[in-house]
This record gives sequence, structure tokens and C-alpha cells, in this order.
Amino acid sequence: MSVSTDNPLGGKLLIMASNRKQETSEKIITVAIDLFSKNGYNGVTTEEIAKEAGFSEKTLFRHFQSKQNLLEKAIDRYHYGEEMRSIFESKLVWNLKDDLDLISQNYHRIMHQNRKLLKMLMKIGENVPGLHQYSHRHPELLKEFLTNYFEEMKNRKKIIPIDAEKMAITFLYMNFGFAHARMNGDSAFVEGEFEKLLNDSVALFTRGLTL
Repeated sequence: MSVSTDNPLGGKLLIMASNRKQETSEKIITVAIDLFSKNGYNGVTTEEIAKEAGFSEKTLFRHFQSKQNLLEKAIDRYHYGEEMRSIFESKLVWNLKDDLDLISQNYHRIMHQNRKLLKMLMKIGENVPGLHQYSHRHPELLKEFLTNYFEEMKNRKKIIPIDAEKMAITFLYMNFGFAHARMNGDSAFVEGEFEKLLNDSVALFTRGLTL
């Protein structure tokens, strides 16, 4: 029997069921990332993931159509695309240094927070058909946000005339290089030194665009 959403109790039950479903998905994703990072993508089965998460394999497939779909959902859940969108839509102040500081700091916070997933993606990369293209949607989205930002700053005459897309790519790869080195434990990127290096790099980038 279906539960009417007009009934307050029915609505509450639907919310509780939705929350349980989300909690189950989150737990499966978390366990999958941990196992993939330890044993590799091909070294882990859906049965092992489900068992470690405390569910049946049937439950796993009810939430995710396949092992690759599970990995794709993990990418969407923990990558930075949508979180960065909210920054560009509501938190910019149209001051170049302040904005680039905000963008960089949040990018690195998310990258560091999700480093286990990101290191795993770098490791398995081309071994999973279509995965590179799927995961690349997030940097493409950030490139689009940055391009639009630099175009608008140019229109407001707050930066020098530049190719906005090339500048977005340059800024993105500068930050990606820092994040990659930090994830790999480069001694130049320990916590205190990393913040200073990032701040100095953004300041240099800002000066180059405001001559």
C-alpha cells in the first residue's frame, strides 16, 4: 500500500526512508573508496564491498547499478564541482586577490579532504573504460567557472585584457600541481609552508593580471 504524502505521518516516513537510503549509499561509497585505495579497483569485488559495509550484495546493486557506477557516484559525491559552483555563484566579491584566495583555499581544502579518492583515481585512471572522461567533468566545470569569472573581471576593467580561457587553465593547473605534490607528500608542501606558498603564488598571479 502506498503512503500518501498529504498525510504528515506519511511524509515523515518517506523522509526517514530517504535518509536511510542516503546513509546506506554513503556507507557503501566510503567502504568502496577505502577498499579501492588499498587493493585497486580490479582487486575488489562488489560482494567484498557489500560485506565490509555490512549489507548484502543485493542491497549494493539496489543503490548502484554496477561497480563502475558506484565509483562514478563516489566521484560526484566527493569531487569539487558542485561545491565550487556555490562559491562562484554567491561568495565572490569581485576583488581579484580576495576571490582567487577564496577559490584556491576551497579547492585545496576539498582536494586534501578527498585525497584518498583522488589518489585512487590517479592510480586506476585509464584501466576503467570511460572513467577518465567522467572524472574530468569536474575540472572542466571549474575551468568554465574560472573562464567566466576572468571574462567578467575583464569586462569590469579590473584586470588587463587577456584570453580568459587560457588564464583559467593556467590558474587551474597551478593549483592542481600544488595539490598533486601535497598529496604525494612533497617535503616543500608541509602544512605551514604550503599555505605560504599558495598565498605567495596567488599574489604573484594577481600582480600579473593587474599591471
